[in-house]
Amino acid sequence: MKKFFTVGEAAKLAGTTCETLRHYDRIGLVCPHKKDPWTGYRYYSEAELVRLNAVQALQLMDLSLREIREVLEYENLEGVLSLLERADKSADDKIRRLKQAKAKIRRAQMSYKNNLQGFVQTDIPFTRQLPQRVILLSNTLSEPRLELLTDYLRHFYEQIGDAHRSTYSFEDLAGIYTRDGNSRLFAVCTRYPPAQDLTVLPGGLYLCSNCTQENRQTALEQLVRTAREQYAVNPAFTVQIVVVTGILNWSYQIQIPLECDSDPLPSAAEKDPA
Repeated sequence: MKKFFTVGEAAKLAGTTCETLRHYDRIGLVCPHKKDPWTGYRYYSEAELVRLNAVQALQLMDLSLREIREVLEYENLEGVLSLLERADKSADDKIRRLKQAKAKIRRAQMSYKNNLQGFVQTDIPFTRQLPQRVILLSNTLSEPRLELLTDYLRHFYEQIGDAHRSTYSFEDLAGIYTRDGNSRLFAVCTRYPPAQDLTVLPGGLYLCSNCTQENRQTALEQLVRTAREQYAVNPAFTVQIVVVTGILNWSYQIQIPLECDSDPLPSAAEKDPA
């Protein structure tokens, strides 16, 4: 087995660039095992390749090069432990964001496939039987914002705070809940603690209609009028589910309760027996 590697060979083995290795050498992060005094060529051993792999792993956890050097050199054990704990949390957050991004990409793919196949989403009112849903209302947002579309659940995790983060999880689904003229963005809970801050959307028969952002208000008014005139229902609330239809594009499905069950809000133990 070869003992030493040139800068080009080491860069290829580590999956990086020669300039990156030269930069690491300049800042003292990963230095070559030896340099030829006549040519100035750098030569790396297997030990440096192992260190390069460690640097890349720590970079994926969003540590800076300065912090990575502290970890690798063990200058301050308490500080190193703190950095690694933060890095571990950052890695979990990145995994969560990537999973959400992948789900959105898949929905966008399905939307574009439907468009390619000539599928047209109807805006004619229809009825759906929907299960009970438990939602968390935003304290500040009344509707989706473009800058939050790729990771709107971050808004709700920030709202509940780190102390309660582990007790909540959400569907990758958002909507607008309107009652008594007050609208709030919401996330659908899949796990939650017993709390008074949660709202229950009762299961039952709902009158629904699909619409775009542009005609949403008109479609909502028409659907409420249909519920009153054809079903003799004066809805206590309305729901507008955000439907991702492409990359940075979305529409809505309006849902109005017609016949609702009266089941009570399940406890956290009943909702999440694990």
